[in-house]
Amino acid sequence: MSSLVTKELRESASVTASIDPEQVVRVAQALVKVFKGRRKVVLFGNGGSAADAQHIAAEFSGRYMMERAPLNAVAFTNLSSITAIGNDYSYETIFERQVEASIREGDAVIGISTSGNSKNVLRAVEKARQLGAVTIGFSGQTGHLKEVVDLALIVPSKSTPRIQEGYMAAAHVICGLVEKGIFGRRAVFVDRDGTIAQDVPYCSEPEDLVLFPDIGRSIKRLNDAGFLVIMLTNQSGVARGCFTEERLKEIHEKMLADLAVEGARVDAIYYCPHLPGSGCECRKPEIGMVLNALRDFDIDVATSYMVGDTENYDMELAKRIGCKGIRVAGGFTFKDAVERILSESD
Repeated sequence: MSSLVTKELRESASVTASIDPEQVVRVAQALVKVFKGRRKVVLFGNGGSAADAQHIAAEFSGRYMMERAPLNAVAFTNLSSITAIGNDYSYETIFERQVEASIREGDAVIGISTSGNSKNVLRAVEKARQLGAVTIGFSGQTGHLKEVVDLALIVPSKSTPRIQEGYMAAAHVICGLVEKGIFGRRAVFVDRDGTIAQDVPYCSEPEDLVLFPDIGRSIKRLNDAGFLVIMLTNQSGVARGCFTEERLKEIHEKMLADLAVEGARVDAIYYCPHLPGSGCECRKPEIGMVLNALRDFDIDVATSYMVGDTENYDMELAKRIGCKGIRVAGGFTFKDAVERILSESD
């Protein structure tokens, strides 16, 4: 029996992991625009999809992970409305009729149908498009829903349970992206050696870490502009035995004290102590350190920056997480990078 359970769980995980992440991003970006425009999001579906519509609406109108203002989202699951419209007109119009009553240009509708062929969902989506709403469809790989919406979130499966599990996992990711896209803070992820400090190979003593000129003043400008400043640094010297993690902490405490003299603050420091090729998930350009930062802070990656001196590590990391990368090289300094960030943020 346990083998069957394991097989189902692995199948579910495999299907969910196969969802196109770009579809998830596009849906989240569209909803951010809708909510920022002070418009509403309406969701609907049949059976289990009706319950899922309520679930997603509640994540927006209540909260997902952040303490923040409520977002205007509602599910068309009122039993009196559904039965009245179904009785007086037809079951195929139960969502269309409600869409016609409440949708205005600039709103968004999310129709949910595991088959992709639910007539009442299709009719409601078509009506919403006529009224100027952004239309989004959650479905499996078959059916017509994906063909009639502006944005489709397709779970690559024909199995109803797998489709439901997949789009709910994706919906949770979307809720997180929407929250951070509206209420999240901007961050500047900063490399250490060669970016804000002289590159001393396997720097093992606090006095060997020397900041470049104007670093404190530049970081303070980011602090004052409301950016989180978060350091991400590969420190394989720990694994090589050049220094201990305790000594690395002392080096960073000295660096923070030097910055504090100029009123500057680094909000967090994340480091990877592993060797290249060790298979860890934290050594840049892997995204493990960024994931830790996202767990600790409410960061909107889309409006954040990565500043570093290497193409293969720092700029590649920026591409992987979807923030803007600025390379310090060839006379272009960290001070110049800060000037660019602040000018783009005006």
